[in-house]
Amino acid sequence: MQKSAKSLEVAGKKEQLKSFLKEGGLKSTRQRDIIATEFLNNKGHVTAEELYRIINRKHKDIGFTTVYRTLKLLTRSGLAAERVFSDNLTRYESFSSEDHHDHLICLNCGSITEFKNEKLEKLQEKIADDFSFHPMTHKMEIYGYCMECNKQTSKHGEQT
Repeated sequence: MQKSAKSLEVAGKKEQLKSFLKEGGLKSTRQRDIIATEFLNNKGHVTAEELYRIINRKHKDIGFTTVYRTLKLLTRSGLAAERVFSDNLTRYESFSSEDHHDHLICLNCGSITEFKNEKLEKLQEKIADDFSFHPMTHKMEIYGYCMECNKQTSKHGEQT
């Protein structure tokens, strides 16, 4: 039976985490492995609390603090990125350096849509170059209303 591309990607990232832990003199534990697997298989932007609730359904022995600390380790290892949007909750998303993207955030329902746009990236590079600025990283977040919330407000004639 052949492994899917996603499971191979997750396995590679878990090996990267194990190397990071070993280099830092930290142990690779069963609990960290379960948390990393669940997180890396999750598509989206998850808070520590949300990930804890998902894991706690199957693994009652894993506490919130362990989930939180593992997310911090995943961030330090370069496998996760912390994002804080307008709701001021820290969310984590699986990350790799070749996976840059930006976000559309709905102010009504809180949905987060990822997008990539090469023209926009080139324009940002040009702007930085015009100012002789050397960017190390950047993020773009656009706040507004998603298609579903726009439909609901136009049906009711209300603004949210």
